Amino acid sequence: MDVNEIIRQMTLQEKASLCSGEDFWHLKGIARLGIPSIMVTDGPHGVRKQTCKTAANKLEENIPVGSNESIPATCFPTAVTLGSSWDRKLMKEIGIALGEECLQEEVSVILGPGLNIKRAPQCGRNFEYISEDPYVTGEMGAALIQGVQSKGVGTSVKHFAVNNQEKYRMVIDSVVDERALREIYLAGFETAVREASPWTVMSAYNKVNGTYCSENKKLLKEILRDDWGFEGLVISDWGATDDRVQGLKAGLDLEMPASQGINDKKIVEAVENNQLEEAVLDRTVERILKLILQGDSNKKAGFTYDVDAHHALAGKASSASMVLLKNNENILPLNSRMKIAVIGEFARRPRYQGAGSSLINPTRLDNIFDELTSRKIDFSYARGYDVNVDRPNQRLIEEACKASEGADVVLVFAGLTERYESEGYDRMHMAMPEAHNRLIKVLGEINRNLVVVLSGGSPVEMPWINDVKGLLNTYLGGQAGAAAVIDILFGIVNPSGKLAETYPLKLEDSPAYRYFAKGKVTAEYRESIYVGYRFYEKANREVLFPFGYGLSYTAFEYSDLKLSKAMMKDTEVLKVCVRIKNIGEMAGAEIAQLYVRDLESTIFRPVKELKGFQKVFLEPGEEKNLEFLLDGRSFAYYNVNINGWHVEEGEFLVMMGASSRDIRLEAKIFVRSSQPSVDVPNYKETAPSYYHLTSGVFSIDDHEFEAVYGRGLPPSKQSPTENFTMNSLVEDMGSKFIGRLFLKIAKGRIKKLSAARDDNDPAFRFLWSTVMESPLRTVVVVSDGTISLPMTDAILKLINGKYLRGGYALARAIAFTKCFK
Repeated sequence: MDVNEIIRQMTLQEKASLCSGEDFWHLKGIARLGIPSIMVTDGPHGVRKQTCKTAANKLEENIPVGSNESIPATCFPTAVTLGSSWDRKLMKEIGIALGEECLQEEVSVILGPGLNIKRAPQCGRNFEYISEDPYVTGEMGAALIQGVQSKGVGTSVKHFAVNNQEKYRMVIDSVVDERALREIYLAGFETAVREASPWTVMSAYNKVNGTYCSENKKLLKEILRDDWGFEGLVISDWGATDDRVQGLKAGLDLEMPASQGINDKKIVEAVENNQLEEAVLDRTVERILKLILQGDSNKKAGFTYDVDAHHALAGKASSASMVLLKNNENILPLNSRMKIAVIGEFARRPRYQGAGSSLINPTRLDNIFDELTSRKIDFSYARGYDVNVDRPNQRLIEEACKASEGADVVLVFAGLTERYESEGYDRMHMAMPEAHNRLIKVLGEINRNLVVVLSGGSPVEMPWINDVKGLLNTYLGGQAGAAAVIDILFGIVNPSGKLAETYPLKLEDSPAYRYFAKGKVTAEYRESIYVGYRFYEKANREVLFPFGYGLSYTAFEYSDLKLSKAMMKDTEVLKVCVRIKNIGEMAGAEIAQLYVRDLESTIFRPVKELKGFQKVFLEPGEEKNLEFLLDGRSFAYYNVNINGWHVEEGEFLVMMGASSRDIRLEAKIFVRSSQPSVDVPNYKETAPSYYHLTSGVFSIDDHEFEAVYGRGLPPSKQSPTENFTMNSLVEDMGSKFIGRLFLKIAKGRIKKLSAARDDNDPAFRFLWSTVMESPLRTVVVVSDGTISLPMTDAILKLINGKYLRGGYALARAIAFTKCFK
């Protein structure tokens, strides 16, 4: 079909109609023009296609997030887990599998991967993101995209951009300096766009430096399209649209989900009133049509995927991603002749994925208890704690102690329960449930041979770390994670994962501690480029486990680091070679990491930055030569004076290591700049703290941050308002009696919708937090017609004290809604 010819035949109303969804999960079609509808659905570590049975016992697909079960799909390890594999090839394999499952379910676009940076350990959605480092994020994300799209299924790279907290994510303004924006928060997206050409990019809910992402021309047009050459579709996160016409002008193509025709009408009026050029609308429609036609043409009727093969791949991915963090006295691997005690309810009820819109209904789910039993490994078991209760249970602890007496080794399965991390809300601390911490502490006192198998999607504090000999971090291992754990514990598989994030000793050590989720207006990124290991290295801060760290059952030797030249221009490419040898007695894989350091600079820079990595498998005694390529960008920083990347001429250190704090080899290179006369930003007088990070809780005063930010800081407090509007937060309605009444009704309905056991149920907390911290306009859109615009207008009148007009308007709105149901 000729897209331009289709556009010529379309009415203005038809063009506008394509700019929003048909419902919650489908794009609109136009029957008279032969334009089909296609389906998109949640990801990113599995296909979350939601359905329910109608009264006629038919499957219904137009179901809002969290309100019904989804179809069975393979639950692969989450992004935090896969990021620890550092394995591009594996990531692509998983992408291919996801694409195949989409083909079976006739899904044209899967919403993922998530490429947001792990700015702070508290973010409730960190399990859905890959790393604190933009290089790892971009490389691994690009590989997943390439895999999915090789099957003719599109991806949606999200959440663009600077969406690093769940608290007030719908309205928060991320205040970030331009250099940090480019070097840290956009770089992963840039790599994914340039290397993998995703079909779509999803704009985030939040604002960036004062402008909502869904109408941010700088992000959506100047950077994404003009700088990076993106040719695909920009889609809004669900309900993220504020000013639809302004968004269209800025580069937001598709609004999701359906807006009940509200914003389509605004687009038509804007064109008719000469407030929007129809040519702008036509370009948007062209991109939407191309996506629809591409997705529809790639459908494969009757296609099915191999469920068992995908389960096996999920297990392979899990075992390649788990990180051995401690192995004192070589307590691991175990042997089946040992007397083994298995403690912890996670052994029977695994924590294997996160919560929220990424929640997958697995095709099957393995657990440790059944896996050990099926392998005929003898063990004793005790529950140890109740996964639904944080308080220690003395009876369960005593049972665990009894089961552990005389055991050669005690395996404790513990970590973060599902209540602790989810989309929709952030953690307030880094602590594990006290029931888990207390259990580990007590068991460590009666049996020295203690191994903790940790589950969870984010770093935790470990007050018991000196009481255990072994620690295996499984993160969230997906549906086949149990077999992977057993394979590693018993040495069938040699652990090869390494941390793609830093584990600080305590929350106060985080550079964002003072500034993370502190209000409902702004989120100030005062740490600038110092995220993760970039901060801990610069501040010379002790950590629990460093970035890039992970143990193996074997050992590797690094040698013969060679640079192809001693001096290079920033327009040239440097070849770096190193030899890795397995000097142990067991086959295994090593992740070689290449870091770069600017030895002397005018602008503040990190001590080291990751610029390359390779995962190599070696038999005992085997050695291989690895080759890395570094270009000018590898040595560059983002110069705000020229709005571009710049290499400050001088000497750099090229470092090869097994982690950010285990550098094995070094070599120097002199890099000549092609722009030697460029003015390099110098903050040594205006912001000296960025050059010499001090001990204690990280803090930057207003003047220093303003110097780096380049302008005055926006107000961080909400200004008082007399009347509520469509942009008012739902939770603020609670300050009025009528508002409290409506919130009470809404809470009851959401609790029923989520089938919640109590207010701490993750499904309820996800939905309720999302509603409470959303502006009213978002609630209207994502309610799928349950709350109409006239109904919301009536509620606003009531809350604003206009009782007669509001009551009359509400009665009319309810009557109108009933007529059309």
